[in-house]
Amino acid sequence: MSDVIALIFDFDDTLAPDSTSGFLTDIGVDVQRFWKDQVDPLLFEHDWDPVPAYLYQMIELSKSGTHGVIDRDRLADWGRRLPLHAGVESLFGRLRAMVKEQHPQVQLEFYLISSGVGDVVRHTSIADEFTDIWASEFIYDADGGIHFPRRVVSFTDKTRYLFHIQKGIIGTASRNKPFEVNKKVAPDKLRVPFEQMIFVGDGYTDIPCFSLIRRSGGVAFGVWDPKHRDKRSRAWGFIQEGRVSNLNQARYDEQAELYQWLEEAVESLAGRIALNNRIYRG
Repeated sequence: MSDVIALIFDFDDTLAPDSTSGFLTDIGVDVQRFWKDQVDPLLFEHDWDPVPAYLYQMIELSKSGTHGVIDRDRLADWGRRLPLHAGVESLFGRLRAMVKEQHPQVQLEFYLISSGVGDVVRHTSIADEFTDIWASEFIYDADGGIHFPRRVVSFTDKTRYLFHIQKGIIGTASRNKPFEVNKKVAPDKLRVPFEQMIFVGDGYTDIPCFSLIRRSGGVAFGVWDPKHRDKRSRAWGFIQEGRVSNLNQARYDEQAELYQWLEEAVESLAGRIALNNRIYRG
């Protein structure tokens, strides 16, 4: 049996406030108008998918020059300054220390699957905590500005990366191998079975991951940003529909209920792994 637990996070509104809206505000864009007047018409009048719609409008904004060219340096700079939710920076060390003390034979890994911009999330203070990060990506033109989406991570695209984790197609060795995830792997050869995964997310793009993880015996937590109480009703819908195991504010300090549930879930999975490894199979 695999001795790895994968704790997988969404990013925007899960570990931090919406990073795209924050970036646009930082460069002087009227965020409400951007989403309502530029992105929404693509969704509701022209049948666009939400993620390529916002990426396209960011590209158009960059090309217009009204707020300067959006290049890799500006995105990375915002990532370094991006505020995180309470307790996030110390979350990973606390959970690793707990597993190491109680179940040293079990390995805890963290992953990030985000519809946000990769050049933002990869420059946050917590980026090095993750075994792998998958997010939406741009290519850049000759002047350095964002030019075209190189990767779009949306809805069921997110579940693709759960299969990457399951089959061990992670890290630099997995790059430039877009079809590797489709290879069949025997159940006893899976690096991280779905039942040893915990997924934490907040939004509609996380629903396929919630469903896949729960259906496969893993744990799914829904969260909502306490600074945006209007999003709580959306998150509550995930509970009513049975998509998540629990729902909490996106706070991760030691006293926060969400952190205590995460600790309990990790400890439970680690204990099950340790017990199964002691079962005689002669």
